[in-house]
Amino acid sequence: MRHDQIREGRLSGNRSTQIAHYLSSMEADHKIASADLFVDMAHLAMLSRQELIGDDHAKLLAAALLRMYTDGIPKEAFDERFEDIHAGIEGELIAEVGKEAGGRLHLARSRNDEVATCLRIRVREDILRILTSLSSLRGVLIHLAEEHSGTVMPGFTHLQHAQPTTLAHHLLAYEEAFSRDAERLSDAYRRVNRSPLGAAAFASTGFPIDRDLTKKLLGFDELSGNSMDAVSGRDFALETLSALTIMMTAVSRFCEELILWSSVFVRFVDLDDMYCSTSSIMPQKKNPDCAEIMRGHAGTVAGAFQAAVICVKGLPMSYNRDLQTLTPHLWNGISHASASIEILSGMIQTAVFNRERMLEESDKGFSTATELADTLVREYGLPFRTAHNIVGRAVRSGEITLATVEEAGHEMAGISLLEKGLTEERIRRALDPSEVVAAKNVPGGPAEGVIRDAIRLRSRVLADDNEMIIMRERTIKMAEEELVSMMRRMAGE
Repeated sequence: MRHDQIREGRLSGNRSTQIAHYLSSMEADHKIASADLFVDMAHLAMLSRQELIGDDHAKLLAAALLRMYTDGIPKEAFDERFEDIHAGIEGELIAEVGKEAGGRLHLARSRNDEVATCLRIRVREDILRILTSLSSLRGVLIHLAEEHSGTVMPGFTHLQHAQPTTLAHHLLAYEEAFSRDAERLSDAYRRVNRSPLGAAAFASTGFPIDRDLTKKLLGFDELSGNSMDAVSGRDFALETLSALTIMMTAVSRFCEELILWSSVFVRFVDLDDMYCSTSSIMPQKKNPDCAEIMRGHAGTVAGAFQAAVICVKGLPMSYNRDLQTLTPHLWNGISHASASIEILSGMIQTAVFNRERMLEESDKGFSTATELADTLVREYGLPFRTAHNIVGRAVRSGEITLATVEEAGHEMAGISLLEKGLTEERIRRALDPSEVVAAKNVPGGPAEGVIRDAIRLRSRVLADDNEMIIMRERTIKMAEEELVSMMRRMAGE
């Protein structure tokens, strides 16, 4: 019969099921169980190297850990009679190899540095997975931008028609936003990937451990320095959730536009049926439910971040059990953000954009008026504010024609634009959405040549980001292989 071996010395009696459940972190610990196995292996390898554990005991423990690595952690380790998975795995080891050997693994270690290490291992894996999904999404956006570099559409400010742009320009705006999200997560990874192992409860240990060895075996780049901060710092979790909250804000904005664009009012896009639902009563309905749920989960992730911040804001140094309540918020935020990015990528990739409808709307609401004002400045020598006022007064009359612009010129500035050479044909060309877009040929603009340059640049940035992800994944994989190989040698295999 398994039992909580940690309580045996200091505490008496058994807990009620209610209290055991209340204190247990097992539900959240499923996500770090495999990480805990790696931490046990690395700690055992270090104890053996430092001659802090005998070869016979190390051999038994290595063989038992390898069995869990190969066959999976026994279900009994997740029983809530143990407060957490760390105690659960230790209990299984003691049951398998005996207390004489199994009771030695926790030498020079606390659950405090153990859980902090496990969390960082899992979070770095999650960051790399989300970065990979972000790369896929960014790749889809860049590909669609190539396809739609000449697709003219209305651009909006205040949700009002503003100036014509292209769908490529619009999509690349989101690609750059998601690229910055990738930068934030990649930068957070550097601070996540630091090893707390060896900090023990908070004051380190008097045993001659080798923290650099466990750092290397677990694929960490650096050590967490101060041992108090190492066990109690959760800013790596806050930083990750913060970056994901910002990312999901961009996701939510994109979803808001897809919801509007797919409406019968707008008809800019048709989302694939896979990402939509229908009504239980209205047979004609096609609702953009994935986009709506995703927009809602932006709040879920932001809520997880806020809850995590509140959890730690009043805690004194160093470790406090309150930190256990932060972990479910961390997993919740990561889970919803990760799923959202993967689904958004597919939703965009399968969407069908209505080029004709976008072009039809591109000059509505006098959205090309700015280009006419610019034309009056460039070709007829007017100050911009004068040109702005003249075109604004023409718009106020309800139409932009040579007659209304000429009248506005007399009224607003006392000038004749006819005498300056303005013609109906020049006004028509200035108000043509395609001409307007072509004129915006400075870096960052929607002109087709500029967009082609932007696509080449964004593709290079994406390729560099993908190479970084591969490099980090390779480092972790190599560390795991080395660690398992050491266990096999220790176990005599």
